[in-house]
Amino acid sequence: MTTNKDSRTIEEQIALLKSRGMLIKDEQKAAFYLNYISYYRLKGYWWDMQTDRINHIFAPNSYFEDVINLYNFDRQLRLVLFDAIEFIEIAFRTKFIYHLSQAYGGLWYLDDTLFENNKLHKIQIEELKTEFARSGEIFAKNFRTKHPTESEDTSIWISSVNPDVWIIFEVATFGTLSKIYKNLKHQLPQKSHIANEFGLNLHSELSSWLEAISYIRNIIAHHSRVWSRNMIKPLPRPKTRVINGYKTK
Repeated sequence: MTTNKDSRTIEEQIALLKSRGMLIKDEQKAAFYLNYISYYRLKGYWWDMQTDRINHIFAPNSYFEDVINLYNFDRQLRLVLFDAIEFIEIAFRTKFIYHLSQAYGGLWYLDDTLFENNKLHKIQIEELKTEFARSGEIFAKNFRTKHPTESEDTSIWISSVNPDVWIIFEVATFGTLSKIYKNLKHQLPQKSHIANEFGLNLHSELSSWLEAISYIRNIIAHHSRVWSRNMIKPLPRPKTRVINGYKTK
């Protein structure tokens, strides 16, 4: 089996960067970083330094050390964003479970009359049960032990006894939950109430935010670059915001 290009040693990677005009103050440190951060991961941070992106020629005064500074800044940015996303995700998960359960009981997520698109709802239930089947959480394992799957396909959990929403939603991905929320019937007061508690007037605003946050969360979870990235799902600007508990325009 052939490859497109030959693999380069760390020394050859440094020589290639220098031949393209990148300046390196300390080649020993550069070798250290390239041993722990791959050449192609760093490429996203020096992309904007190139004046010729076909031949990969760097602009004057392009330093490898600046690339590392950008990489470290982006790493810190991911940590800040993930900390904020964690708060939002747990709060949303809690409110989603609580408000709908109070109104419709612990198995409301199975009631297709509460959802706009029944075909989509069926797919979402399958996603929930697939995620529940592979969960390593103790409470999920205990439930599966008491109520074994009746499916030959072990990748999806199917039983005549379904877990309450506060069990199955705790192991569902944020992306799955955001899709289920979006598919809820728009006239349900609980859908708007959840959005209101996040300081938003419309549930559609919250749905847009959840989609965008889920997209960014996946980028962060894979340790991918956030800095200087064109976001496919940009964060929408809410029409209202909350400051010290008060809504403002």
